[in-house]
Amino acid sequence: METPTPPRPAERPRRLDQLLASCGYCSRREARGWLRRGGVTVDGVVERAPDRRVLPSAVLVEGEPVDHPDGLVVLLHKTSGTLCTHDDGEGETVFARLPERWRHRHPPLVAAGRLDKDATGLLVLTDQGDLVHGWTSPRRHVAKGYVATLDREVREEWVGLFAAGLSIGDERPCLPARLEGVGGREAFVELHEGRHHQVKRMFAAVGAMVLGLHRTRFGPFELGDLRPGAWRVVDGPWAGGGERGDPQPLCVLA
Repeated sequence: METPTPPRPAERPRRLDQLLASCGYCSRREARGWLRRGGVTVDGVVERAPDRRVLPSAVLVEGEPVDHPDGLVVLLHKTSGTLCTHDDGEGETVFARLPERWRHRHPPLVAAGRLDKDATGLLVLTDQGDLVHGWTSPRRHVAKGYVATLDREVREEWVGLFAAGLSIGDERPCLPARLEGVGGREAFVELHEGRHHQVKRMFAAVGAMVLGLHRTRFGPFELGDLRPGAWRVVDGPWAGGGERGDPQPLCVLA
């Protein structure tokens, strides 16, 4: 699927403490003590001054390049029972699947378009607020694809009702949606808006109950062969700009 490729911004100098904090290594307050350990180099020279302005590409942390200094975009295959929140007081969160450092990035990683606890499928996680806004703004009509498992057989007349724009009790009817029977009690739905529990409410409007919901597409991204509980980083245009890049190899955490 073709997606627009935004230009990569020119690299700009950043305070070293701000750079380390934004990438989750430490807080800005902790940076001075953290740098005293001598594990950070700039152009090959150990740097201990937190207020030094540096180019991210010149910085190594314990001999490794800074971890995604331009921002992070992650595709994750959400499993049932996990929550799209950083608060683990109610159960396992989707962020528990990711490396520990990423959970301390600032701004934090968030889900662009959450899924309910019992829903499964594609989640797009990013720390870039402009991307979240662009992908979730009602004005953008970003496409989202779902496979719904129902309590009854899919009926042919529903296709026209979905395409015409169903009324689900809101002030305005839904935008036209594409409905295809997958087989038996499964249906594929493509939406271009994101109202609260929209898929469930649309099927309820035609007399059906959604028993399971699985997202296969969100905007320019598709779930593909990403296994349940697995994630992959998107390089290139969505991670700070630049030429289109292929996702990194599939990553699965134990």
